Amino acid sequence: MTFADAIPAGKLKTHAWIYDSLLVLGGSFLIALSAQIAIPLPFSPVPITGQTFAVLVVGMLLGCWRGTAAVLAYLAEGFLGLPVFAGGVAGIAKIAGPTGGYLVSFLPAAYLAGYLAEKGWDRKISTTFLAMILGNVIIFGFGALWLARFVGFDQALSMGVLPFLAGDVVKIGLATFVLPGAWKLLNGKK
Repeated sequence: MTFADAIPAGKLKTHAWIYDSLLVLGGSFLIALSAQIAIPLPFSPVPITGQTFAVLVVGMLLGCWRGTAAVLAYLAEGFLGLPVFAGGVAGIAKIAGPTGGYLVSFLPAAYLAGYLAEKGWDRKISTTFLAMILGNVIIFGFGALWLARFVGFDQALSMGVLPFLAGDVVKIGLATFVLPGAWKLLNGKK
């Protein structure tokens, strides 16, 4: 007998909705927690954080829609005043400020990572790594373009992209390593 067999059909939908909601909230919590790992850089308004790691892992674990919903919940929490952004900051000013492009970019990055995971890219180290690189390209692209509005394009690259490349390769490697264990923890598959 499976879990689905033990629950009447109407209740199964309710349980699935609760399960999905808990996954989304858990994903937003993981992103918020990773944002608190923040190292400010004296030459840049963009800190080193664990957010990109969490956003891409959440996207790949939860899939495109639940992963994007987790990021949207995270952004809404910060927008509404919960101190979830890097360094315990919150509010619209953070989203409208120099690092707002990075925050907003988390939505398409999580969607893409989740979409690629649903297409099987999470089953091999090479494609998992590539999916996360593509997610990072989105984050850097949106983030640098937004930052350029405040500091100019040349400065945006030197302040918001180049100092983070090596660290993001490490974070992507760690995420690629952590993902299979996270899958087993989440649902015993893959």
